[in-house]
Amino acid sequence: MSLVILKWMSMAKRFSLWTRISKLLGKYSGVVKNLKVIFHDFPGGAGSFELVARFCYNNGKIEISPSNLSLLHSIAHFMEMNKPVSGTLNLLEQAEKSLEEIRYWTWSELLLALKQCQDLLPVSNSSGILQKCLDSLVGRLVLAGETSPCPSTSSPDSSGIRFSSDTRSTESLKSSSFRATWWFEDLAALNLDLVEMVTKLMLSRRFDHAIISRFLFYYQKSRFVLATSDEKQKITETIVRQLHSLDRSVISCKSLFGTLRVSPHLNISKCCRNKLESMIGSLLDQATLDNLLIPSPSGSNHQYDVNLVLRFLKSFLDKGICRVPFIQLKKVATLMDLYITEVAPDPYLKPSKFIALVKALPDSARDSYDSIYHSVDMYLQVHAGLSDEEKIHICCGLNYEKLSSEACIHLAQNKRFPSKSAVQALISQHSKLKNLLQETNQTNPSIESPCSFPDTDTKDKKDEACDQIVLYAGRLDISAENEKLRAHLQGMQWRVLELEKVCKKMQTQMTKIMKSRLSSQNSARSLPRLCS
Repeated sequence: MSLVILKWMSMAKRFSLWTRISKLLGKYSGVVKNLKVIFHDFPGGAGSFELVARFCYNNGKIEISPSNLSLLHSIAHFMEMNKPVSGTLNLLEQAEKSLEEIRYWTWSELLLALKQCQDLLPVSNSSGILQKCLDSLVGRLVLAGETSPCPSTSSPDSSGIRFSSDTRSTESLKSSSFRATWWFEDLAALNLDLVEMVTKLMLSRRFDHAIISRFLFYYQKSRFVLATSDEKQKITETIVRQLHSLDRSVISCKSLFGTLRVSPHLNISKCCRNKLESMIGSLLDQATLDNLLIPSPSGSNHQYDVNLVLRFLKSFLDKGICRVPFIQLKKVATLMDLYITEVAPDPYLKPSKFIALVKALPDSARDSYDSIYHSVDMYLQVHAGLSDEEKIHICCGLNYEKLSSEACIHLAQNKRFPSKSAVQALISQHSKLKNLLQETNQTNPSIESPCSFPDTDTKDKKDEACDQIVLYAGRLDISAENEKLRAHLQGMQWRVLELEKVCKKMQTQMTKIMKSRLSSQNSARSLPRLCS
């Protein structure tokens, strides 16, 4: 665009347009004739310059509406049209006065002005009109949330709103969800910089974090449709950065995994990936097995990315075991048992990675180690070439005290396990039996019955058998023939099981006797036989 200075001088001076031009001309002002001034960064281009020219030719009169206010305000700021004008307001003053009516604009008018601002960056930002439009927009969203509250559900993955009354219909749920998310589509048309500004402003106004997180995922999904690879990378990094500033308990774990799965193809920064993994790790109790079965990165022989899961576990436990709710810890333990079972058959999974998965959580997280035992059994079956030392190291991940009797029997007969593991399982069973007998004696310290002598004899036999087991286990030569050793251990194990059955039978009968005595305190009644 061009401007013949001599022709415009008088008109431009009158309406403060000359201020900006005189700064550009400098010392050449009034010396060089027919000098052209070219504005490469004029807000809005040639059409906008024509608009301001009409303002000057029309003696400072122009119709200002929400559709052109952002443009005129930016032009006035860019051309420094803020000097007093006799008889009329300058362009900046007229724009500011019209901006005071922003509270009466419709939502469509406000959105139009905001979209215009994003096309006028960075001038619209420096002039201050962008911030005023954002303040008005976010203020309306906050007010709408207060007048028509839509509390987020306890599960961020849910698309509906949960009410305390079960009589609410599906239509009511959909309507409530719409009241909370009706603006998603409108704001999805904004560019990434404006969305980031909107999000930060929402956080400063204490807007519902669950709604913000849902909008960010919605924005990411909608913008990915037509975005290039570079644009997707920038969108992902911005979304992750904004999500990281929210309350993690309300973020959808499923959506985070969706972002994680596309991230390898976008070459996102390491900082962004670390934040993403940290958020997922803190929500690991909400994950499913399918979420964790992420293929290993290129160049790795592993079927699944075990290192990634280990990083998740590290993030989950970062705040300390004592600060992790026990229910969440149990959920993660159950999830990890399923995951370990899934990756155990992988022939390329190293023993160090397998044992790291097994030992990642504390013993208190699991009530039973039967699932871990079966995973170890499967791993040893696939990795038959492991040395005895490596097998013993892997078996260190088992808690023999939390193995069921069935699992111990299977272990004692399992040729894939080292003999030392079979002995440890047997000692563990002996300890359980001994504690069971002690509990029985403490519950029934003295009961007179015709079978008291046989009872004593039976108890002596149990103690003798248990002592034999411990003595035998202590004197075992691990280097002896495995077949002979396992035959002995199996025999001992069956004796322990038989004694457990007898002990449980005794407990049942003792309970019946106590109940019978309480119900017949004033009448003599014969006691049932305890032993046959």
